[in-house]
Amino acid sequence: MLSSYLEKHNPNSLKERLDKLKELQSECRLCPNECLSKRSEGETGLCNSTDDLIISSFGPHFGEESPLVGLYGSGTIFLTHCNLNCVYCQNYDISHLGYGDKITIDELAQTMLSLQNRGCHNINFVTPTHFTPQIIEALIEAIEKGLEVPLVYNCGGYESIETLKLLDGIIDIYMPDIKYSENEIAEKYSGVKNYWGVIKKAIKEMYRQVGDFKTNRKGIAQKGLLIRHLVLPNNLAGSQEVIDFLAEEISTNIYLNIMDQFHPAHNSSSYRNLNRRINSDEYLEVVNYAKLKGFKIF
Repeated sequence: MLSSYLEKHNPNSLKERLDKLKELQSECRLCPNECLSKRSEGETGLCNSTDDLIISSFGPHFGEESPLVGLYGSGTIFLTHCNLNCVYCQNYDISHLGYGDKITIDELAQTMLSLQNRGCHNINFVTPTHFTPQIIEALIEAIEKGLEVPLVYNCGGYESIETLKLLDGIIDIYMPDIKYSENEIAEKYSGVKNYWGVIKKAIKEMYRQVGDFKTNRKGIAQKGLLIRHLVLPNNLAGSQEVIDFLAEEISTNIYLNIMDQFHPAHNSSSYRNLNRRINSDEYLEVVNYAKLKGFKIF
């Protein structure tokens, strides 16, 4: 199976997408925050980023879902900052403090090729939303030099439909988080408005583009939708409503990863309802409900 960007696009069509993404970034509307920051002039939007591309690390990663990892790892590129402001962020040094190094478009393209050359099964962009133009610009260069593995869009889920449509036929695997099913909770703990309405539309658009989760004969992910849902203490995530939405409005044939690794990180200690780990009963209740709704839990 050819990667989507090879099957559905050519250099001219990718360049057209790139131009439209750059236009969205000029007074930034890349994400639903629509902060209108002039990032090319040095203004930082709500994501705390200019248009300088900064990554914190890259390399084969073996801690992702098994169909992404395979034998040789998922080729992860961790981009700094984020369009969410989660008070419990477990990568806050990267997403909030911006630890990383500035790189050029050419260096990003070379990074993608080096991960492919090391045998990685995919290129996995972690927190890519606010750097989509730079990613596509580097992709065009990398394709010319032989890039062919699938692309993973590993995001927080708070995505603009306009931006997502410009990624149609480019991204092979969408891997968003669904964090909450209540807007008030999302605003309190992640600092964004109308979260539930925004994310439902975004997930539907992602699914329209890539469909159910598909692997090759060796079990390596090739295309599709992979959802991550982190169980939070005291049912702050509204997990049953999340699962209902996925089962009833998306598909039970996506890859659903219900995660149990919540621990009080970053500023969690300032919030009474977040200042503890989840217990096994909280986690198993969500898993069992997902199974009842028809999901296979990995």
